[in-house]
Amino acid sequence: MPEGDTVWQAARRLHEALAGSVLTRSDLRVPRYATADLTGRTVLDVTPRGKHLLTRIEGGLTLHSHLRMDGSWKVYGSGQRWRGGPAHQIRAILGTEDRTAVGYRLPVLDLLRTADEPRVVGHLGPDLLGPDWDPGLALSNLLADPGRPLGEALLDQRNLAGIGNVYKSELCFLLGATPWLPVGALLPDRAATLPALARKLLEANRERPVRSTTGLRGQDLFVYGRAPRPCLRCRTPVREADQGDGSRERPTYWCPGCQWGPAPAPRARWSRRIRPATGP
Repeated sequence: MPEGDTVWQAARRLHEALAGSVLTRSDLRVPRYATADLTGRTVLDVTPRGKHLLTRIEGGLTLHSHLRMDGSWKVYGSGQRWRGGPAHQIRAILGTEDRTAVGYRLPVLDLLRTADEPRVVGHLGPDLLGPDWDPGLALSNLLADPGRPLGEALLDQRNLAGIGNVYKSELCFLLGATPWLPVGALLPDRAATLPALARKLLEANRERPVRSTTGLRGQDLFVYGRAPRPCLRCRTPVREADQGDGSRERPTYWCPGCQWGPAPAPRARWSRRIRPATGP
């Protein structure tokens, strides 16, 4: 699932493949930009911003893309077979003399003036993996609406940029709070550690091919995707429920033994008695 670390990796691959080279092929397969031609222009850099990718091109242009749930950029060498998906899923092709970057299933693709980048990323909060990272501002943003559920606040990219559904569940576990706990109800010491903890997780994973939050071999995640298996810490069965992110419901995971706060009732298919959570 593309989150801040995945997008950072994608940006690095694209930058290494394209930056400093002249485009010999340009094909943007969305109606609005079907006639746009970027050939003959040099790619200047590829920069991640939260979950957004900014490919800056000579002449003051930026190709902005967002991966959301299913999008991806693949880089191929000369003569290498493209394996990212069927041709009808290709939304963008940027080619140089020896490398070709292909964007598959990109739900967002914009070609804009570089000076207009704030129009598409200016709403974002501090970037967990960016040079603008500001833990104090991130915490202030999160606490601005104290009654908002913690999980929703973490997913709101206006608060801090880069957290997705996996890191949301894992952060809540490490904080000992359910994703439905009002963010203002976090104990002060835990709230204060939240920005640094979030950054630590993403920094630790931006160089890894497989994301891990546990430090345990063979057990990469504490709760995400683990329901109804036992918690790695207390052996209580992990639960799953949907939680909104402002646009749609997303599967959310938590341990009722390790995490304190409100939570939905267990789904009917679980018959084991669940030990109630206690306060931190």
